[in-house]
Amino acid sequence: MSEKNHLVNKDSELNVNKVDDTIERMSDDRLDSILSNFEEFKGYLATRVQVGEKLGLNEEALAQAAEKVAGYLAKKEEPKNREEKLLKELWLVGDKEQRHQLAHLLVRMVQTKEK
Repeated sequence: MSEKNHLVNKDSELNVNKVDDTIERMSDDRLDSILSNFEEFKGYLATRVQVGEKLGLNEEALAQAAEKVAGYLAKKEEPKNREEKLLKELWLVGDKEQRHQLAHLLVRMVQTKEK
């Protein structure tokens, strides 16, 4: 796969516009597996945050990516558990700034879990 398909380029710069493409390339079975259980979702997110940190992404860049993922999920996926339902409802009632803060909280939630 060429670099143009990656979220992070060789200079460790994040291209949040690639988030939708990355999710859409994921198989339905894999996406369903991640979303079917909230602990699985948090584990998946924690792994991606760890990778981003190793690539040198700061918390703001990680939150921007989380924000794009959350927006995609809120728009295109039905919640599969009560935690995802709550997150979607919060996402939908929040304004742009509140959504960005929620993305920061999601990143911090999985960072705290890994420590």
